Amino acid sequence: MKSQDIVVLLKLVSLEDDQHNSGQLPPSPELAAGEDPYSVRGLEAALGISKTEIGASIKRSIASGIAVKDRRTGRPKPSRRHLRQFIVHGLKFVFPAKAGAMQRGLPTAFAAPVLKEFLHSAGSLISVWPYAHGKEMGQSVEPLFKSVPDAAAKDERLYAYLALIDAIRLGNQREASLAADLLTKRLG
Repeated sequence: MKSQDIVVLLKLVSLEDDQHNSGQLPPSPELAAGEDPYSVRGLEAALGISKTEIGASIKRSIASGIAVKDRRTGRPKPSRRHLRQFIVHGLKFVFPAKAGAMQRGLPTAFAAPVLKEFLHSAGSLISVWPYAHGKEMGQSVEPLFKSVPDAAAKDERLYAYLALIDAIRLGNQREASLAADLLTKRLG
C-alpha cells in the first residue's frame, strides 16, 4: 500500500456518503456534465492524483482486501470495516506524522473543524498542511499525499476524514482514541 491509496479510498467513501445522504451524486465543478465521479478521470480531477496512479491504487486496494469491485456497478467499493481497522491500528506505524516548521496552511488534526469542538489545546500552536491558499499559521504536518490540501478544500467530508486520520497519526493515546471513535462513527 501507498499513502495515496488511503486518500483514494476515503474519497470513494465520501462519494458513497454523498450518494447515500442525497440519493444522488452531487455535481462536481471539475467534471464535465454527466461524467462519473467514480471514474479514474473523476477521481483524478477531485484528488490531483494521476489517472495511472489512481488505477494502480485501486488495484492495490482490491488486492489487499480493503476494497472490492461492486458486482452491480463495477465501481471500486471500500470495505469500511477493513479500512477503519487499518487506519486505527496500523496507519500511524506505516505512515507516521511529525510536526515540522511553522508554515501557513489548512488546519488539520485537532485544529480542523471536525475536532475543534471536542478538544481544547493548552498551547497556541496548531497543526496545518502546508497550503498556498491557507490562512492559518501553525506547525506543518506532511499530508498523506501532496495534493491532500487541495482535495480537502473541495470536499468537506473528505477533509474531515483526513483530519481525523492526522489526529490518529499525531495524537497521544487520549486524542488518538477520540479521533478513532469519531472516525468509526463516520465510517459506520
